Formats: sequence, C-alpha cells, structure tokens
Amino acid sequence: MVEFFLPANSKVKPGKTYKASAGAKRVKTFRIYRFDPDSGQNPHLDRFEIDLDDCGPMVLDAIIKIKNEVDATLTFRRSCREGICGSCAMNINGTNTLACLKPIDDIKGDVKIYPLPHMPVIKDLVPDLSQPYAQIALIEPWMQASTPPPPDAEVLQSPEERAKLDGLWECILCFCCQTSCPSYWWNGDRYLGPAVLLQAARWINDSRDDHTGERLEALEDPFRLYRCHTIMNCTTTCPKGLNPAKAIGDIKARLAARTL
Repeated sequence: MVEFFLPANSKVKPGKTYKASAGAKRVKTFRIYRFDPDSGQNPHLDRFEIDLDDCGPMVLDAIIKIKNEVDATLTFRRSCREGICGSCAMNINGTNTLACLKPIDDIKGDVKIYPLPHMPVIKDLVPDLSQPYAQIALIEPWMQASTPPPPDAEVLQSPEERAKLDGLWECILCFCCQTSCPSYWWNGDRYLGPAVLLQAARWINDSRDDHTGERLEALEDPFRLYRCHTIMNCTTTCPKGLNPAKAIGDIKARLAARTL
C-alpha cells in the first residue's frame, strides 16, 4: 500500500480565500481541504465563496465549478453524478457521503469538505483506496459454482432466493461506511470492514453460488469479521440507505449456526 506522510508536526492551516464576484447575492462559503505531498507543505483549508444563483444544487456542482472557474489545481474524483459510481465520496460537514447526492441547501453555514477520513491522501480530496480494494479481492466477489449450468438454460432463482440479495447488491463501493468505522480505523490492515463484509454477504446469500462453506471459512477469523463491534456508523452514513451492520450480523449468525 502506498502511503503519503504529512510533514513533521503537521497541522491544517488556513489557506487562500477566493471571494465571490461583485454583485453576487446568494453567496455560500466552501472550505476545502488541500494537500499536495509534492510541495512539502502542511495541508490547508482554502475558502471559496460561490454564488449559488450561478451554480447547480449539489455539493459536487460547486466543486466542479470551483475547479473549472476558480482553481484548476483542485483535485477530486467524480464520474456519474447520479449516485451510482461512488467516485465522489468525501467527508462533508463531518459526514461521509456522496457529493453528487448532497444538496447544498441542506447545509447550514459554511460547507466543510475533507477527503474520506483515516486513509492516506494522494492529493486534496483523493484518498488512497489501495487497501480496501485489495480486501475486496480477498473475498473473491464473483460467482463460484462447481456444478455447470444446464447447456440450454439459466440457473434460476426463486423470488424468495432473489429477495435475499436485496440490500446487498446495491452497494457501489464508495467506502463511506468503511472509513466511518472506528474498528477499521484501528485495525484496517486485518479487519475487512463493513463495505467488504457486505460484499461478502452478497455472495454468501446467492443461491446460485455453491462455495458458501468456503466463503464462511475464509471469514472465520478474530480480525477479518469479529472486529465489528456494532457501532453502527456504517449504517448511519451509507448514502444508499443500506445496512452493512445487519449484513455483518447475518454472517456471524451463519457461522454460529454451523457449529450447532
């Protein structure tokens, strides 16, 4: 995993202020975390005053406007702008969420924008997600079936079997839940975290996959699964309204049932 270290005794300092254009009537201040590891400088918070009458309704609209019209060096991830890709996950006023789904009008006072917490920062609002991506690969998130499908038919599911995947398949791997979990902050190198475990539950619950036993055995570990303490930050912050804590609890129940 690549790590980027802050300068010694580093503290977030005040940065530049970019004033709104003359005549702007509906001004909102965006305070955005800036950090460039190549500069050797401390991170800082830049202040951007944006005329909301000349801006889209979402926080991502304001960030794009800032990059396009005010400071082209601002670095962040984004793609779909529809809450589908998960690219624009960041911490907005203390909550991990998707900038494309967060209305500016929902935020009172200044809008404070930071990268996802407790992850190395590549630059500005871009965290290094190498570790959770490697953990996703560990759970082998693809269909595994020893029995081949019929040559002229699909492997069918009943409506009841398909319903077991609801609340799991919708995860977009934005990692808002992963980076809001204190257990992951403390043991992220060994605990898989809520996003990865929710993905594991998706395949464990799929009736078409016949490697359920192997998947459960791979999670039977003091750290990979059992470092979840049901703090519920993951469920509270999920921008898709999913419940990773319940998925983790279901995996624990499946493992407990095997020993009875």
